[in-house]
Amino acid sequence: MSKYTTGEVAKLSGVSVRTVQYYDDRGILIPSELSEGGRRLYTEDDLKKMHIICFLREAGLPINSISALLTEEKPESIISILLEEQEKTLREELQERQAKLDLIDGIKRELREIESFSVDSIGDIANVMKEKNKLSKMRLTTVLTGIPVTALQWASIVLWITNGLWWLFVIWACVAIPWGICVSKYYFDHVAYICPECHEVFKRKFKEVFWAYHTPKMRRLTCPKCGRHGLCVEVYAEKEKKNNG
Repeated sequence: MSKYTTGEVAKLSGVSVRTVQYYDDRGILIPSELSEGGRRLYTEDDLKKMHIICFLREAGLPINSISALLTEEKPESIISILLEEQEKTLREELQERQAKLDLIDGIKRELREIESFSVDSIGDIANVMKEKNKLSKMRLTTVLTGIPVTALQWASIVLWITNGLWWLFVIWACVAIPWGICVSKYYFDHVAYICPECHEVFKRKFKEVFWAYHTPKMRRLTCPKCGRHGLCVEVYAEKEKKNNG
């Protein structure tokens, strides 16, 4: 049967000599025998055991768990369970890291749209990212409610041109105008704006916001705190409750 020195076991296992010695000190991988000169000698079974230890360490299992596991009579079933649990933990960590990467990616995109960047801008962006899902859902809702209105518009135009049924267009206008006002009012009741200059979060009157120049994520407004007039970042905000007192 082949015998291996500490250095040979380390080389075949892809670890350092100190690691093999450490496992010996911890009682996890004790050499099967010692040479006359006191050198550690390992057998084929010892080498296989070392490969198992390395595999479990790479899987993220702590030394104490491996040590206890290898003392069991039939460790195979326990290893299977431990690996399943470790897999769950690693997947959760992966999801958390992916969420952080998505956050960083989102912050980088938002930074490119801010006119002037400062350290305080990070707080603004954090606010934007926090409420981003709510804002996206609200925008999607407004778009979906507009699909029937748009369909009625095109149908009325086609029928007016082809059959002269102009009154259908009038019906559409009677529906579209109140719908547009109501949807716009609802939308602007649930958004606020962040000034990139002083970082004030503010709301403006419906008329000012409705007619202001805008992009999908920003609107050109005047900040009530610092008086700056320019593009401000749009964020989700709960509708302000009126004070009855």
